[in-house]
Amino acid sequence: MKREQSEAGLSKSIVVTGGCGFIGANLVRRLLRAGARVCVLDNLSRGCLANLAGLDVEIIEGDVRDQETVGRAFNGRPDAVVHLAGFGSVTESVAGVSENFEVNVRGTLNVLQQCVRRNVGELVFASSGGAVLGAAALPVSEDSLPKPISPYGASKLCGEAYCQAFAHSFGLRTIALRFANVYGPHSEHKMGVVTSFIKALLGEKPLGIYGDGSAARDFLYVDDLCEGVCRALATELAPGTVLHLATGKETTIGELASELRVIAGKPAHAVVYEPRRVGELERNFADFTRARELLAFSPRVELRAGLALTWNWFKRRAARSDA
Repeated sequence: MKREQSEAGLSKSIVVTGGCGFIGANLVRRLLRAGARVCVLDNLSRGCLANLAGLDVEIIEGDVRDQETVGRAFNGRPDAVVHLAGFGSVTESVAGVSENFEVNVRGTLNVLQQCVRRNVGELVFASSGGAVLGAAALPVSEDSLPKPISPYGASKLCGEAYCQAFAHSFGLRTIALRFANVYGPHSEHKMGVVTSFIKALLGEKPLGIYGDGSAARDFLYVDDLCEGVCRALATELAPGTVLHLATGKETTIGELASELRVIAGKPAHAVVYEPRRVGELERNFADFTRARELLAFSPRVELRAGLALTWNWFKRRAARSDA
């Protein structure tokens, strides 16, 4: 059953793992505005307490790899869990295969087990379309055959599989959302190309492009992503549902560099080209038709506007740091 999401439409108790990170910092604010009571579990390896400063949120410092800690976060028997915590870098997963497995697979299993033990109603799992599906025919969709080409992608596919298994074996209502390449405010610790380019522009360093700039991604502004997550929490979906949250548009890394240089007022800023990195896709963008049908999800923020908002957030943050 589909129902419209409103700013006051989520009077639930929700645990957000990884809630002090980039997406979590934005999602927690959105959940609070919608009327939710929020508890955050984060080991602060990438997240930052300052991201949630001043918010009415319970924060438990701990790791999803520890069952006892996860259980403590679930003591209040939340209505729902949004599982964002993860080892989130493709390149780091190649260098750290075992840690990637422990965080993304064992950590997800711990969260699922605690959901069952504490009788949690639903779990929203943060997955990744491009990493899970690999070099599939474009645009990718829920019907594309998974072919991960990195340990990160393999670990997210394992997480999706466990979500399916727990939905059918234990009756847990799981929803796997495959995120596009998300960007926006609070992303200073994110290992992504938008953050990398903005930091280079602010630091007067060349923009580093891996490959020739023709690699393409589906860039989704974080507010649109959070809207999709909230709609998933507010909609009765079949257990084990998998949906893509994306824009359906591909932008090359070269085009992204040009856009950001113009936004920064530095159109001639230097660019350096480096060898393509192992485990990364050449092209990826997703068809979000199913999310539009089931959630009435439709991205509203165009790339240029979203990049400008992100650039201005980083500039304000840099100015505060220099003051």
